[in-house]
This record gives sequence, structure tokens and C-alpha cells, in this order.
Amino acid sequence: MSDQPTSRFTPQNKTTNERLSTHTVGLVALSDFRKRRAEVLEQQEREAREAVLSSTHASTPDRSLTATPNNASDSAEAEKLKSKKQKKKRIKALVSFGEDEDEGADGLSSAPLTAEKEEPKGTDDEPTVGNSPAATDSTTAKEGTEEKPAAKLSANTSVGIVPRALTKAALRREAAEREALRKEFLLLQAAIKATEIAIPFVFYDGTNTPGGIVRVKKGDFVWLFLDKSRKVGAVLGVGGDKNSNARRDWARVGVDDLMLVRGSIIIPHHYEFYFFVMNKTVGPGNKLLFDYSAEAPLTSPAPADALSRPGQASSRGLLDITTLEGASDDPNFTKVVDRRWYQRNKHIYPASVWQEFEPEKDYQREIPRDTGGNAFFFSK
Repeated sequence: MSDQPTSRFTPQNKTTNERLSTHTVGLVALSDFRKRRAEVLEQQEREAREAVLSSTHASTPDRSLTATPNNASDSAEAEKLKSKKQKKKRIKALVSFGEDEDEGADGLSSAPLTAEKEEPKGTDDEPTVGNSPAATDSTTAKEGTEEKPAAKLSANTSVGIVPRALTKAALRREAAEREALRKEFLLLQAAIKATEIAIPFVFYDGTNTPGGIVRVKKGDFVWLFLDKSRKVGAVLGVGGDKNSNARRDWARVGVDDLMLVRGSIIIPHHYEFYFFVMNKTVGPGNKLLFDYSAEAPLTSPAPADALSRPGQASSRGLLDITTLEGASDDPNFTKVVDRRWYQRNKHIYPASVWQEFEPEKDYQREIPRDTGGNAFFFSK
């Protein structure tokens, strides 16, 4: 029975697991098992190489039986041998000393199958094309198709605004336009600042004493208005009923001793009227501190006179002060106050609610309060 031939349907090659189960019977140490497994893997690899070589020799025909030599088949065989040598070089070591046994077994068992699958498809039975012109043309066509460069990116024509090229001429043109606009703005600003306005005012020392109207420009400082109002007080002799030397006292008063109060806001000396006109500064009660036009006049104004009384025209041909902008405003809204009197009476109403102007402060939402922090309730 032992001499019976094996069936051709019985697999001749044992798998890695079968060989390991046969050679590792009775082993106790893990090192012995790893050694046996390495030997089995080497034997499996050796048999795989022998199977590949035997299949290569079996497919090679005997040239003595052919009538004429086939150059095409020789070149095909040379290419096969070269590709097989490259594959052998690329084969990695199949021996693994890791603890994961399943991965090593699967990797080894798939090696012969991979070698069989990677055999070249062409055989000697298939007709060889050789170096025919048709094959050369097809090869050239494929190479041309593969080497065709990618299409260039085209501009997006759907964009509405196309940026201009920043050339030197364009930069010079933009710089010239900016310079022209800057000069135009400076001319407009100078025209607005040179515009004359009229500011009616009163002298306040607990009671309102009429002071008259002062002619100033929108570009003048507050201290210049106070200096002109001081001269008006000296001419009118304000306070003469209380002091016989009123004019002499006005001559001794300096600009720093006077304050300009618009409503309940003390305007500092260093501000220009232009600042309040252009910014439309709003004070308490949602009322503009200086309600004047921010537009330039149609004709450039002539130089203003330093002092003019209501109803009088200047001897130098100036416009009547009553025709200027602001001449009809309420004079009680603008108070000229002696600073020394304010220091003595700032705890008494209405001086107790006066506050110095702050450009960042919002006076529209402010609730009027006294010095103790108590809110005022005014009836409308």
C-alpha cells in the first residue's frame, strides 16, 4: 500500500502551517520554535525559486527543432530573464522574528502565488510582432499621448473688475492725482477757515450783561475770540455800575483770565472753531456747540475787522456784521466769564454744572448731575 502512486489531485506542496506543525512537535522553548520556523521559511523560499526556474526552462524551446531562428523570441526571453532578476532583487526577507505568527505565515504562503501571478503574460505560442512598422507606429503614438503636457490655465473672464497693471507710468499718474486732490482739499480748507462768522455773547458774573457781537473766522482760535470780547467789554464799559474803574480793569484782564462757556460746556483756549464746525460736535440737549455751515462760500471773504458793533459797517469796506452767519443767534448761549469769579462760585448753580469739553465724550446720553452726583430733573 505504501508503494501506491499518489493521486494527482492531492496537493504536492505543503503549506507553511502544515510544515510548522510537523517540525515543531514536542518543542518547549520559544527560541527553538523560532529557529524551526526560520528553517521552514528558508526551505519554502528555496522551493519557490526552484519552481520558478523549472518553469522557465520548460518554456524554452529547442532551437534544433526549428527551421529558422526567431530573433523576436530571443529578445522576449532576454527581457523575461532580466525582469525576473529584478524581481528577485526586490524580494524582501520573508523571515520574521516578531511574535505575530499569523502575519509571517500569511506573508510566506502568498509569496509563491505572487511569483506565479507576476510571470510575464507573453509566451512562445503567441505570435510575436517583432520590429514591424505597425508596432513602431503604435508605440510612437502611445509615447506621444503620454508625454502630452497638461492644458494651460486660462484667465477667468467672468471677473467683473480687472486690476490695472502697476507700471511706472500708472504709479506716477496715481501720485499726480493724489497730489492734485491734496491741493484741492487744502484750498477748500483754507476757504472754509477764512470764512467770517458772527458770535453774539454776554458777560456773565451771576447775571447776564449784554456784550455785543464779535466778528471772527472759522479758522481762529478760541483765545482770539476772548481777546476781542475783552476789547468789547472795555469799549462798552461793562461793569461800570459796580466799579467806576471798569475800563481800567478790563485793560488789566488777560486772555487767560477769561473763559468761553457754550451752554454748559467750557471750551478750552487752544481749540479752533473749525474743529467744531467740521465735526458737527453735539453738546448736552442734542444741540450743536457751534451751528455753522461746513461749506466754503461762493466768493472768498475779505479780511475781517477786529471789532465791529451791531448795525455798523467797517470803514475798510467789510460786510455788515449783522449779515454774517450766526449774527441772529441767542447771545445767552455764549458766555464770557471771569475765571476768578468761576473759582469762587463754581459750587453754586449754574456754574456747578459747567464742565470742560472732552472730544471723546458723548454728551447726548449724559445725565446732568450736580457736584454730589445727584441727577437733575428738568421739566420740559
